Amino acid sequence: MVLPPLATVAELAAWMQREPAELPSGAPLVLDTASAIVRSEARQRFTRGTTTVALVARGPVFTLPQRPVVAVELVTAGGRVLRTDEYRVVPGGVLVLVPLGHLSPVAVTYRHGYADVPGVVRAIVLTLAARVLNNPSDLRQESVGSVSVTYGAETIGASLAPAERDQLSRYRPRAAVVQLGTAEGQRW
Repeated sequence: MVLPPLATVAELAAWMQREPAELPSGAPLVLDTASAIVRSEARQRFTRGTTTVALVARGPVFTLPQRPVVAVELVTAGGRVLRTDEYRVVPGGVLVLVPLGHLSPVAVTYRHGYADVPGVVRAIVLTLAARVLNNPSDLRQESVGSVSVTYGAETIGASLAPAERDQLSRYRPRAAVVQLGTAEGQRW
């Protein structure tokens, strides 16, 4: 599946304070690559889509990998389609099966993703793409006559800076922590 870039060429031009026609012809490829690097680091697609996942049962709680979860379309356990009252989705993209203790293999088809790419994610993609376009030869230092330019280590290659990795870490799937049990008079 080919995913769209997380930013447009027009946004990249504006980010770099240039006109779109001033960008090199490889700008779309650079945006695609920067988007793939960001998606890989965050382990998220960010754009809307539908996914079917097979989850390993270790209990009744499963973390759906792509977020945010928009809707769960189908849940099967042990080859049987579950009714909507046999599972629930709680904040953070966590699926809880009911009755508790259901340990069969589980498959879930669900819709996920953001209506708009989060601003932080778009900024990281644009910054990475701009770094690649501004320093396509991966120079560390360049001198012409009396003018010398030194590039920071994070501007060499199509890689993320530590601060960008930190910003993307909040989007990575994490283990689910859900309190199981019932409050008086409540099933959940």
